[in-house]
Amino acid sequence: MSSINYSDKIPNNVNLSEDRTLQRALESWQPDYLKWWQDMGPDGSHGFDVYLRTATSVDPQGWAHFDYVKMPEYRWGIFLNPAEQDRKIHFGDHLGEAAWQDVPGEHRANLRRIIVTQGDTEPASVEQQRHLGLTAPSQYDLRNLFQVNVEEGRHLWAMVYLLHKYFGRDGREEGEALLERRSGQEDNPRILQAFNEKTPDWLSFFMFTYFTDRDGKFQLCALAESSFDPLARTTRFMLTEEAHHMFVGESGVSRVIQRTVDVMNQLKTDDVQKLRHAGVIDLPTLQRYLNFHFSVT
Repeated sequence: MSSINYSDKIPNNVNLSEDRTLQRALESWQPDYLKWWQDMGPDGSHGFDVYLRTATSVDPQGWAHFDYVKMPEYRWGIFLNPAEQDRKIHFGDHLGEAAWQDVPGEHRANLRRIIVTQGDTEPASVEQQRHLGLTAPSQYDLRNLFQVNVEEGRHLWAMVYLLHKYFGRDGREEGEALLERRSGQEDNPRILQAFNEKTPDWLSFFMFTYFTDRDGKFQLCALAESSFDPLARTTRFMLTEEAHHMFVGESGVSRVIQRTVDVMNQLKTDDVQKLRHAGVIDLPTLQRYLNFHFSVT
C-alpha cells in the first residue's frame, strides 16, 4: 500500500494493526525513543513550532505534507515502498531466484549486522548535531537542520521495524541498544567512527551532509538492491528523503565558498587574516575541513 495510516499510534503503511505482537513491541519501544529524543535531540528546541515535511504517502508524485509541528510531536513512522511483483535477485550466488521475504538462516547474522549498522548511524548524526540550532546562521538553515534531524529519526524507525519484525528477541535487543549507544561516548560509542566525531560548527555540518550523507546515499542505494525484499523496499523510500540532506550539504558548502571568493574579489586579497577580519572563512581553513571530512567518511 502507498498511503500511510495516521490513525494508528505509530503511522505506517505495513498494516501494523494486523500483527498485534509486533505492534505491541514497537509501541513499547516508542516511549524509549521519545525519551532519547528529549535527551539527545536538538537542544532547546522542543517547544518550538517548526515548519516540517511529513510523509503522507510513498507515491513519488505527492508523498509529503508541510505544516508546523513541535518536533517531539512529529509523527515518526514505518513506510515501505510497494512490493514489486515477482521481484528477482539480480546478482550473486542466488541470481535469478525470488527475492527473500523472510531472512534466510544462513544470512541472518550478516543481515542483522547490516541493518544494525545502518540504524546506528541515524540517531548518531542527531546526537552529533544537537547543539547546532543554538548558533544557526539563518532561520532557513535552522529549518533545514531540523528537517534533517526528524528524518534521521524516522530512518531509525525504519531499521527498528525490520529488527523487530524479522529478528525476534535478538532484533528487539538490538533496537534497545540503538538508543543506548551515544556518539563520542568512550564507554558505549556509536559503531562507525565517523559518527563519533564532533560536529561543533556549521561548516562541519555542511561538510558532514556533503560527504558523509553522500556516502550514506551509496550505502542506501546498495541496500535498495538487497535480496532481502523488506530491506530493499524500506531503503528505497529512505532515499527519497535523503536527497534533501545532500542538498543541505552541497548548497551549504557552495554558499560558504561563494561568500569567501566574493570577499576575496572585493578586497583583492587572499590574506588569511584580512579575510577572517572581513567575516568569511579563508580557503586554507575550508581545505582543512574538507580534508578531514573526506578522510573520516
